[in-house]
Amino acid sequence: MNLLLGALRAVAEPTRFRLIALCAEGEFTVSELLAVLGQSQPRVSRHLKLLAEAGLLERFREGSWVFHRLKRDGPTGDLARTLVAMVPGDDNVIALDRQRLARVKEARAEKAAAYFSKIARQWDALSALHIDESEVEGVLRGMLSNGTVRDLLDVGTGTGRMLQLLGPQVDRAAGIDLSPEMLAVARANLETSKLTNCLLRKADMHNLPFAPGSFDAVTIHQVLHFADHPEHVIAEAARVLRPDGRVVVVDFAPHELEYLRTEHEHRRLGFDDAEVAEWFATARLETENVVHLPGDKLTTTVWLGAARDAAHDPRPDATYEVHPGG
Repeated sequence: MNLLLGALRAVAEPTRFRLIALCAEGEFTVSELLAVLGQSQPRVSRHLKLLAEAGLLERFREGSWVFHRLKRDGPTGDLARTLVAMVPGDDNVIALDRQRLARVKEARAEKAAAYFSKIARQWDALSALHIDESEVEGVLRGMLSNGTVRDLLDVGTGTGRMLQLLGPQVDRAAGIDLSPEMLAVARANLETSKLTNCLLRKADMHNLPFAPGSFDAVTIHQVLHFADHPEHVIAEAARVLRPDGRVVVVDFAPHELEYLRTEHEHRRLGFDDAEVAEWFATARLETENVVHLPGDKLTTTVWLGAARDAAHDPRPDATYEVHPGG
């Protein structure tokens, strides 16, 4: 009761109530919220700090930026969502805030599109080498469509495509990437898709900032060839799985396109089935399925590994809170 009373006291101020209504729409920096509210930075930062301390908002750092979003779990998260749902649809202040927020989102999307246009030619050149991505996505969706995936992690999320594809069929999803620019692209794409159950974090795939037993499934889509130690990436993915969770790796079969290493920073020129199976076994994953999809010059392979070890954290109701350093 004290927790809930403290949260109610924290939100019982007009600007702070406006802030939780805004943060229910996505993840925003202080500067973006300032553009909506038109108030001073110290004042808005103070309000955000109080709301976070009361458990109504989540704060996370991404480089020099700090993002804020509505609390997702627990009694204060439930309270925050209930309060936002009670906002009258014809409230003039909230309606104006949402109009200004729409302009903030448009500006964000324009910046993301400008960045992606710089790499589009490279992106298209790589796509022409392998099978149409829609066929890969069909295999992925089929592997993860049995209804047991509540919480999903996408490692090296890039444009957020895996979250767009799989987000609608899970309760919650998280995507991590080391590139702030790609995270900006992913945020714009998720906002376009209106996927409010997805969050994004800047993190290293070799050292995931999540507790054991946080996810039912982990996807590693076309990023393993960038890893210095791909076996460590798979081990980290297995670490954050719940019992009977699954890891899906999508990458290239062995090839000889050396220029992908010199011009596109690929550390590895594909992976063979035995190699991936060995990494799965070391991480206590059982290889359940392997699908090969030949393309023009590259074969895309999808490997499915399932956790079958009681050593994994058995917390069925674990939530994926972010912990610095893993």
